[in-house]
Order: sequence, then C-alpha cells, then structure tokens
Amino acid sequence: MKVLSRKKLKYQLFPSYLVIIIIVVFALIWFTNRSLQGFYYKEKEKDLEARAILVGQKVSADKLKDMSYLTKLCRDLGQATGTRITIISAMGKVLGDSHESPEIMDYHGDRPEVVGVSRGNVGTSIRYSHTLEQEMMYLAVSVKTGKNSIIVRTSLPITSLQETISATRKEIIFGGIIIAFMATLVNFFVSRRIARPLEEMKRGAERFASGELNHKLAVPGTEEIGALATTLNQMASQLDKRIKTILRQHNEQEAVLSSMVEGVLAVDGEERIISLNAAAAKLLKIDRTTALNRSIQVSVRNTELHKFIGDVLSGKNYLETELVFLSPTNRHLKVTGTVLHEENGEQIGAVIVLNDISKIRHLENIRRDFVANVSHELKTPITAIKGFVETLQDGAAGNPNELERFLAVIARQADRLNAIIDNLLELSRIEQEEEKSDILLELKPVRPVLEGAVQDCREQAGREQIIVTIACDVKLAAPLHDPLLQQALLNLIENAIKYSDSGREVLVTAKQVESEVVIAVQDFGRGIAAKHFERLFERFYRVDKARSRKLGGTGLGLAIVKHIAKVHGGSVSVQSTLGKGSTFSINLPRKLM
Repeated sequence: MKVLSRKKLKYQLFPSYLVIIIIVVFALIWFTNRSLQGFYYKEKEKDLEARAILVGQKVSADKLKDMSYLTKLCRDLGQATGTRITIISAMGKVLGDSHESPEIMDYHGDRPEVVGVSRGNVGTSIRYSHTLEQEMMYLAVSVKTGKNSIIVRTSLPITSLQETISATRKEIIFGGIIIAFMATLVNFFVSRRIARPLEEMKRGAERFASGELNHKLAVPGTEEIGALATTLNQMASQLDKRIKTILRQHNEQEAVLSSMVEGVLAVDGEERIISLNAAAAKLLKIDRTTALNRSIQVSVRNTELHKFIGDVLSGKNYLETELVFLSPTNRHLKVTGTVLHEENGEQIGAVIVLNDISKIRHLENIRRDFVANVSHELKTPITAIKGFVETLQDGAAGNPNELERFLAVIARQADRLNAIIDNLLELSRIEQEEEKSDILLELKPVRPVLEGAVQDCREQAGREQIIVTIACDVKLAAPLHDPLLQQALLNLIENAIKYSDSGREVLVTAKQVESEVVIAVQDFGRGIAAKHFERLFERFYRVDKARSRKLGGTGLGLAIVKHIAKVHGGSVSVQSTLGKGSTFSINLPRKLM
C-alpha cells in the first residue's frame, strides 16, 4: 500500500492563507479599479451634461436655422471650455459643430448617444472619433427651444482620463502588492505560531512514545491547544502509573515463576509456547529464549506431552497424568493442565504445570527394594535357624556330632542376624543424629583416626595376608568426630580386605585437595563394574550377592559410610576398574561449617 507523503502543518496553513490573501487582494484591486473607473466616467458624464445644458440654454429658437450662428456659438463655447460641441436637430442633422463645418458632416441620427436620447433624456457613448482621430466620450441631451427640441452633444477626449485611471490603477496595484506582502508575512508568523506548539507537542508525544512519561508538555496560552497539551500530560501521567503497575505485576509474576520448583508452560490455541519459566525449560531440556512463540511439537520431542496438551485444548478443563521422559536418567514428570481463559471467558490457550517426581519415584523404588532386601536378609538366617532347630527336634539332637555342627550353624546365623540388626540400628542412630545435628565436630588430626581403623583390622588383614599401608601427613587436620569417622574407615578397610586376593596391598591415604580433605581406601582386587556405581551406597545393595553373604557381609556397610560422610558435611565416591581394583573416597571440608 502506497503511503502518501505528509507535510508539516505550517506548510499547509501558509499556502492556504496565501491563496486566500492573493484572491482577496486581486478581488479588491479589481473592484477598486472598476469602481474608480466608473466614478471617473460618471463624473465626466455629469460634467459633459452640465456643459450641454448650458449650451442648450444659449441657443434661441429664432436662431435654429442659422447654421453659421450655431457653428460660431459652438466654436466659441467649445474653445472656451475645451469641449467639442455639436448641435443636432431632432431629425439627426448636424446644425453646428465646434470642430467641423456642418455641411460636410454625416447624418448623426444613428450615433449611439443620439439614439440614447430618444430612449431617455441623456445618451452617452465612448468610441473612437475618425474626425478627431482619438478616443472620445460623447454625451447628448435633448434641449427644448421654444416649440422645437434640439440635441446638444458634448464630447471630450478620454485619453487623459484613461491616463489618470491607469496611474491610479498602478498605485492601487502597488498598494495591493504591499498589502499582500505584509499579509503574507503576518500569515507566515501566524502559521508558525499555530504550528510551533503543535510541533512541540509532537516532540513531546515522541518522548512519551520512547518511554519518557515523566516529561511534561508546556501549556500554550491558546485555549484549544492548551487543553490538548493538558490532556496529553494527564494521559502520560496515567500511562506512567499503569505501566509501572503492569511492570510491577509482571516482575512479581516473573519472580514467582522463576522461584517456583514446578515448571509452568503456557501455550496458545495453535499450541505455540507463549510463556515458559526457567524450571519448565530445565525440565524439558529446551532453551527458554528460542522456544518462545515456537510450536510445542518443534521445541519438545515427546508425543505423550503433545497429546496431553491437545486434550487440554480440546475443552477438558482439568487433566492430570504422569509422563516419563527418556534420557540418560529417566525423568518422571507429574503433568497437570487447565484451559487458559481471557476476561471475557474466551479460551485462548492452556497452562501446563510440570512437577519433577523422579526423586519420589526413585525413593519409592529404593523403599521397595529396601523392604524386599530386609525381608530377604532377615529371612535367610531365620529360615536357616528354624530349619536346623526342626532338624534337631526331629531326632538329630541325639547325635553328638550333628548336634555340635547344627548348633554352630545356628550360632553363626544368629550372629549374622544380630549383625544385621546392629547395623540397622546404627544406621538409624546416625540418621537421627544427622537430622538433629547433635554430633559435635572438632578440628583434629586425621592420621590418628586412620591408624585406629587400621589397627582394628590388623587381625583380619593378617589372616588374609593383606598389607595395609597408611600415607598421611601428621599435620593434616579436618573437622571430624573420631568414633564415627573411624567406623566408616573400618567398614571401607574391611571391604577392601574381603575383596582383595591374598598377599595384595590395601592403601589408606589422606591428603588436602583444594578446600577438602580426601581420605581414600584403595584395593587391588576384582574391581566393580560402572553400572553398579549409582546404587552402590544403597542399603542391602550387593554387587555379588553370593560372595558377599559368604564373606559375612550385611549389605549395610557402605550405606553407613555414606551417612557418616554426610554427618561430617562431606560426600563419598568410588572409582573402580574391573580386574584392577577399587578406590573409595570420603571427602571432608577443611573448615567447620
């Protein structure tokens, strides 16, 4: 569409007023010139009429036939007054003339001024005189002389009159030009005066549009323009208040959405993303800025979510479901959706709330596994004890050799059951103390704790011909609780001895790494596959269940280690390679939290 060029107001007002001024001035000049010319002609006609009447009064009735007398009279009076005088009979015959001999003059009954007399008392005409060879004004009047009537015609050249009129016309035109010029100047200044406040208001409106709503327009003295400026100032003030309110509400909404753990996603009726908080972008693994105004199908590759959004937009006011997003670690999302309405009730889209319940599902799986594992771990020794007791009750008690063997098995299974219960109680106690923050940590040297744990394992290491070596600076210190940390190290060292071949070495090291103290227990045994790392510190999780039970493990040692590390404000980790051994590390902060 072609845009018409726009002109400034002063360039529209000035030409319009200029055209009006020119029209008025030219009309005034034309009217004045016409009136002045008519005035001069009327005055001249009156003068000629008066002269004609005076001439008529000089003509006596008895001299009408004396053409020489009449000619002499015309010449004498014409010479005295500078006027051409002609006496004409009622029949149109020239009786006397001040400039020519009547005998040679043409019939004058058809002259316009003479014809005019027949229609009235006075006849006038302006025409070129071939006799005098110049433009003349003629006036004829009928004069009663006795019983007869004659026509007295007077005439004067109008060249001087035209020159006078022309000079006056020039003065009028010059005066008109001066007036037009002055009016044009006034028009220019008036146009600028009218346009200037409007231009200032335009610049002020542009500043309003750019966001400077605190700017105030000057209020001109003109009532209408002043009222417009006042209205614009009021509009800017109201807009400023409303924009500040909207910005405050927007910022509050953004702050709420940004601080929410739940993801919030809004789509329009075409399933384009119109709003997305940081949590939703993180959960859906998309970029927040590039996803806006794009289709949900393009941004998120999940058909179940697409179908869910379609169901919500189809008119189902509230829906809730659980979706699984496949990734390196499956994410379980609880998804709720509701229709988004405008103030008038029209449906404009949908709001989707995403809640990450992966940890809840993970904990539920752990709980199920824990219950199953506890049941299994407790049931195994109880079943063994019950079986051997029933065997004894069935008569085996009478055989001393069998009795001794069965009682030994029962005692071993009872010890195992007791160890499981003790470890569960110990783990529960550590968790309770962790929650209550009752454990007091003191900045102490680390090496004595390492030596105490190694000393407790010395007998077990000697049986397996395992050499346990300590590498730790005696000055190295960390905030710790001696008995708990020693128990954690004892569990790690015992596991390292259990899963190492006879004659191998176990290294116990402690060193400072940046802002942490890292205590590591390294063995050179079978190693652990990487797939077990994620669940290795769970209760009752075993890499090799048969070997673990054979070696007398309860499946709770590493879980206890993890919770003791958490009590110290630290963490645990594992590095292992199959066939080369494993390294379990406890990372402790160097300073008290």
